Amino acid sequence: MSNMKILLDIMARLRSPNGGCPWDREQTFRTIAPYTIEEAYEVADAIEHGDLNELRSELGDLLFQVVFHSQMASEMGAFDFSDVVASINEKMIRRHPHVFGDAQVEDAAAQTERWEDIKAKERSEKGDATSALHGVSSGLPALTRSKKLQGRAARVGFDWPHVAQVLDKLDEELAEVREALDFGELDAIEDEIGDLLFVCVNLARHVKVEPETALRRANRKFERRFHYMEMLAKQRGFEFAKADLETQESLWQEAKVAERKPVSSAE
Repeated sequence: MSNMKILLDIMARLRSPNGGCPWDREQTFRTIAPYTIEEAYEVADAIEHGDLNELRSELGDLLFQVVFHSQMASEMGAFDFSDVVASINEKMIRRHPHVFGDAQVEDAAAQTERWEDIKAKERSEKGDATSALHGVSSGLPALTRSKKLQGRAARVGFDWPHVAQVLDKLDEELAEVREALDFGELDAIEDEIGDLLFVCVNLARHVKVEPETALRRANRKFERRFHYMEMLAKQRGFEFAKADLETQESLWQEAKVAERKPVSSAE
């Protein structure tokens, strides 16, 4: 028996009304969805840490989410895991005519363009072409959704041609944030900060940087430096939280310098 068949049987047993797991039997698509999202982020975290053993484990957890949803759909008579696999097989073949057909593409950038063309055609055939923005999931992380919305708009010509124009817009939005802060109305401040973040995503898109990845990288950097500051404070005999801001800032600068120092090789 294949490992995949064993996993499908485990899932069916967990959902069985006769001797199954009460918690698993109570779940629905809606209640399981947050776990699916969480497992996808844990896969990303394992990749960022370069831990292949952890990645193997997390990919298994993510696969289990697919099996869970498929089992619930099967119980409803909608589709089963085999249908899910057949669907993705058909989609991958259809979207790679340069591999499974006679189409030609020059490079990865050309393939990305072709991919988007094929997706747009699919939306049109399904009657989903009422807007260039149709089908961008509202469940995506905000930064990722911003990039996708902007990318869709750019495909129909609504985009700045030069990154310098995006930088000018960034300055403009920052000025509007300052103005909103002076005014002091929370809703206006939130609105202007949202606009500023949206333009930051646009900047990232123009220079081929993934905004979600960039922010996660910044988060990790902040964590490293903050832990280093706490360590320095402890080594010097005081509690970081009780230090004044000037002392904390000094520690921050030390943490930045420490990161830039090359690691000497062992003699």
